[in-house]
This record gives sequence, structure tokens and C-alpha cells, in this order.
Amino acid sequence: SAFRNLFTGMMHTPLVYLVAILCDLNVEQLTIVIGFDLTTRSWVTSASATSVFESLPSLDGVLYTDNATLADASIDFGNIVHRQPIALLKPGSIEDIVQIIKFARTHKLKVAARGQGHSTYGQSQVEAGIVIDLSTLNKIHFIGTDRAIVDAGVLWSQLLQQTLVQELTPPVLTDYIELSIGGTLSVGGIGGATHRYGVQVDNVLELKVVTGIGDLETCSLLYNRNLFTAVLAGLGQCGIIVQATVKLIPATTNARVFQLYYDDLATFTRDQCEIINDQRFNYVEGQLVSNNAGGWRYLLEAASFYSPPSVPNNNLLLAGLNYTRGTQQIEDKSYFDFLNRLAPTVTFLKSIGVWSYPHPWLNLFVPSSAVNSFVGEVAATLTLADTGEGPILLYPVKTKRFGLPNFRVPNRSVVFLFAILRTAVPPDDSVITKMLNDNRRLFERNRDLGGYQYPVNALSFSHNDWQQHFRPVWGNMLTAKRRYDPDNLLTPGQGIFSNC
Repeated sequence: SAFRNLFTGMMHTPLVYLVAILCDLNVEQLTIVIGFDLTTRSWVTSASATSVFESLPSLDGVLYTDNATLADASIDFGNIVHRQPIALLKPGSIEDIVQIIKFARTHKLKVAARGQGHSTYGQSQVEAGIVIDLSTLNKIHFIGTDRAIVDAGVLWSQLLQQTLVQELTPPVLTDYIELSIGGTLSVGGIGGATHRYGVQVDNVLELKVVTGIGDLETCSLLYNRNLFTAVLAGLGQCGIIVQATVKLIPATTNARVFQLYYDDLATFTRDQCEIINDQRFNYVEGQLVSNNAGGWRYLLEAASFYSPPSVPNNNLLLAGLNYTRGTQQIEDKSYFDFLNRLAPTVTFLKSIGVWSYPHPWLNLFVPSSAVNSFVGEVAATLTLADTGEGPILLYPVKTKRFGLPNFRVPNRSVVFLFAILRTAVPPDDSVITKMLNDNRRLFERNRDLGGYQYPVNALSFSHNDWQQHFRPVWGNMLTAKRRYDPDNLLTPGQGIFSNC
């Protein structure tokens, strides 16, 4: 009767999902209930859900419904939200994705695409639906003088290794390059070269996309533009990127890496703005680092790329910068080793088990006019315990480099990425809850200053929050959703169209 009352006011919803265990104490038998179908007015159990797939068309890949695989699909890097699907597809072809989308639409099942599972708040998960694991769609089809054609499951590290053989590189790479190309293109893809080249979505020439209708479409800025702009940084709402043609530029062999320390925040951000404006460095980022006295110092990270016999001029690169003298560190690395610099750290974190801890990350775009006051206020009370000793990033980018409407940033010529990449240590519910509440508080403070979130966060976000986030283009988002995913199947974990 309790469950009957629960659904009384929800008859407008085609399928209401829940996870429950019904126990008949008389027969001592457990049945896992994963949903209630209001069309047939019957419970959907694990056994009946599996039988749905008996009508599935032939696939080149494999559809998994075993408990171990489904449990793995309910965990992401954030390890905070857990939603278990009823099936996981490892596609053997693009046609598999077309077929599974059409099948899901017929059976009113939600669908989520998963690259490397690096989301932090269940964005790539789906309760009682189908997860498409794109890691098996991982072929590099072509590398030319100015572009590469790759499947969505290819990792940026894999592409980089192949392009460097031909002395080419993607213009922008994220700090961690073991991410899938389809995954980062769905959110934006920011990195140390963004001040020169924009984000990764600004360096895409063409896409192949499977829409929520199950149509395979090709799109670019020149043709099928509406779909192209809806999908790039579109958070998986209108289609699943299955193949991308991305720009390439000439690569160097080496990187001279500069680490410059500051004791004053305003001086630090002023120097950062200066060097992205004159573009003396190829790569610019920055961090807040502990000063071992309970406070923070500021680390400017910059790199100049080169190929011998040409070498950077240190005096010219450092001219006019007001870092604390005697603290600078300068090191030469290979270009690949610099871009892959996080690999040893990740290997270590995995070896001690910390990589699997919850990660309540927060990434904000802060207006340049407010960065010193906002970050200063946060830093005044922030402790290493508040971050779990995770890194805190702070660096500027130029918004004129951004050309895609769904990539939302403050209306300023320069904005700062401020990222608190938290790890819940210890991994207790109380620690996680505190970090999540802190994320929401800081988001709201930044929002009131005219800032935005970079949507890869462990952040409670309502339908109204999403409307505010996309406000200038919200009408276009709705139009695209209704055109390309009219049944609202795709990527429910984002919660963008939960009320539509």
C-alpha cells in the first residue's frame, strides 16, 4: 500500500524508476525491483528487465546484463552518486549505437554514454536504463597535416602519441590526457593552451552524432550547424558523439617549464593576465599551494614549447614578472612527458587506493573583476582538510577564443578557472556532505558575482539552475532537445530537462 500511495500522484510519468528490495518472509525469497511500468501497471524486476532484450536486434558488440558489469557502471570517478542500469552496451560499431538508441526509444528506456567514467556526480550514469560504454569505439581513422578523424572512445593520450610521430599535436589538451575525446567534447575541454586556442570544442571541424531519435548524422559549422552547436559542450543532451574530426597543429619536441611562486594574490593574477595577453608562453596555468603555515602561496605554471637547436630565452620570458625572487624552478622536459605529467601521480594514487575515494570536485569560472576578492575570501578560510589535499587551480583564459554557445562563461574578456579538486579524506558520508554543501555555497557566491560553473562538478543543480546557466541560449537548447531527443532519453544524469 505504501508503494501504491507513492505512485498515486505520479501517473503522468511513463516510467518511474526506483531501487527497492521486496522480501516475502514466508518463502524467504528476494526479488530486486528496478521500476514500475505505469502502462502495464506492473513491477519491473531484474528478471523481466533482462527478458526485454530478447527482442534486441543483432549487434556487432556485446550487451551486458550481469550484476558485476552493471554495478561497475553505477560507479564513476566521483564515487558519490550510484545509479545502476539494467544493461551496458560495449559497441562493436557505430551501427550498434544507432540500434540501441532505437531500441531504447521503443521501450522507453533512458540512455547514457560513458567514456572513461570520469564524471564526478553520476552524469554518465542512468538508473534502470542503458549505458553505452564508448571505450570500445576507439579507432584512429586518419591523421593528416591539419586534422585527425577519431572515434569518440579514443583517449587524447592515444591520439597525441600517434600525431607526434608526424610532428603534429592537438592545439589544446586537458591536464589529464587519459580522457576520451567524446567525453571532453561533451563538456568543453579546457587546458593550459586555452588562452591561445580556446577549449577543445573550439578545435573541432566535424562530428558524427547519433541523435536521441536514433539517426546517424554528420554535422559541422558549414552544414547541419544546429546539431553541431547543440552537441559540442551540450552535456550529452541532443546526441551521442561517435566520431570527431579535430584540428592538429605543428608540434615541438620539448617544453621548458617554469614554476614561479608568489605571496600576493593580486600580483599573481596580474602577472597571469599579462602573459596570456602577450602570449609569451604556450601554456599558462596556476595553483594555490600550502605555505606550510596554514595559509596559501600562489604558483604560476608556464611552459614554452621548442625544438632544438632553437631554445627559449629565459630573460625575455620572465621580464617584468613580479614573482618572489629565488623561488623559481625551471626544467626542460620532452613535449609528451610534460603533457603526460600527471601519469606518475595517478599511478601512485591508484596504488594506495586514494584514486577510488569520493571526489566532490568544484570548477568555477570567475569574472576577472571579482577574482581577487572572491578567491581571497575563499583562501582565507580554506584548509588542506577542506580539499583532502587535492589541487586548487587558478588561471585565466580569454573568452574571445570561445565560439560555441553552450560553453557558458562570464561576460568578460578574461575569466579565471578556479577549481577545488577535492578528495574526501576520510571517505565518510559526513566529509562528503560537508564538501558538497561547501561546493553549493561557493557556486552561489560566484553566481551572484556573475560567474558560472564549468559543468564537471559534484554540485547539486536543479532544473531552474540549469535554466539560469543556459539563460541566453535556453530557448535554443529546448528547441534542439525537442528536435533531436524528443522523448528525453539521453543523459538523464545531468538533470537538465528533468521537468520537461
